[in-house]
Amino acid sequence: MNKVFNLPTRTQIQNNVLSNLNNVTLMSKSTLNSPRAVGDAVQEYLETNFEKCLPSGVVKEFESTFARRAMADFAFTDVDDNYYVIDSKTHNLGTAFNMPNLTSVERLSRFYENPKNYFSILITAYKVENSKLIFEDCKFVPIELLDWSCLTLGALGWGQIQISNSNNVVINENNTRKKWMLELCDRLDRFYPKEISKIKKRMDHFKDVRDFWEH
Repeated sequence: MNKVFNLPTRTQIQNNVLSNLNNVTLMSKSTLNSPRAVGDAVQEYLETNFEKCLPSGVVKEFESTFARRAMADFAFTDVDDNYYVIDSKTHNLGTAFNMPNLTSVERLSRFYENPKNYFSILITAYKVENSKLIFEDCKFVPIELLDWSCLTLGALGWGQIQISNSNNVVINENNTRKKWMLELCDRLDRFYPKEISKIKKRMDHFKDVRDFWEH
């Protein structure tokens, strides 16, 4: 793993993010119970301030302006010309279940053709206490360190990689990109035939619908 994602540096970045978020007022009390509003507020804050959470001398260029459906909420290039796009996620610890989309399998496969590209997940977990946001946990990892035991595939477009449940995010420090991507391919080998079967059933259903309307 490169210098940014070695464990001591990641831990420093994660602690910096938590410290920053817990020392600002992000939003009014009236919107604290809206997960979407909290997510937007955290993203907006980090677009401006995430660079400050990185160790000095790491960042060559920082970007924070992207189209709504881009892979990144913000991104940076390090001094070794590695490029990190960062998908910011928030998780309310008071909710029982949360299943966020991460990225398209097709988009990720193209992005990872360049070994210097890193699709990075930044998950900040919080609770609402005494009309205040308390940020308790932060995970900053490349997607290939997320263990497949906590991921699933959703049927959108070519397929969407999703976290199965944000209450159970498993990081595998021993994963490599090659191993993780080969596992992705194995899972797609099983996923696509099931989707074909579902589509066949839908086609058969609407053949019956056609027969009904033609007679």
